[in-house]
Amino acid sequence: MNKIKNNNLFLVGPMGAGKSSVGKYLAKQLGLDFYDSDEEIEKRTGVDLGWIFDKEGEEGFRRREAAVVAEVTQYANIVLATGGGTIIEPENREHLVARGIVIYLSVSLEHQEPRVVNESRRPLLRVQNRQEVLQKLQEERQPHYEAMADFTVHTDHRSVSAVADDILNWLAEYRK
Repeated sequence: MNKIKNNNLFLVGPMGAGKSSVGKYLAKQLGLDFYDSDEEIEKRTGVDLGWIFDKEGEEGFRRREAAVVAEVTQYANIVLATGGGTIIEPENREHLVARGIVIYLSVSLEHQEPRVVNESRRPLLRVQNRQEVLQKLQEERQPHYEAMADFTVHTDHRSVSAVADDILNWLAEYRK
């Protein structure tokens, strides 16, 4: 099966779920290369995500994100931490599902908000009503995360290593 042959792990979930931290840890444990879709966009453009949102809007950002996802998911032996909204685009979902194992990192709203409260890198949260925005995003995106996930792990009250250990244990069983 392609998913096992290319050995890719793709982490999806809302902002603040721990995708980047868990992804870096998993990549190190598994001896894989780590990529973060948001960091890749910033590397390629030379500007931060906020600037892209300010100049091109969310639509411009999503176009750039789709190009990164289309390219990076073709690599082999990687862990990719995606942005929370990557799954909005059907083409991104197709690439992720077809080219690797999709792990959904789930976080409750109660635990998500404190994790992102001081995050200037999150353009969608540069608003007064953050809690409402987070709830709306969760309602819109959670069905996609759940539908495409090969495995789901909850990150509330959990360390990076504990979440990663759950994933590593699941992978060991999955690959038998």
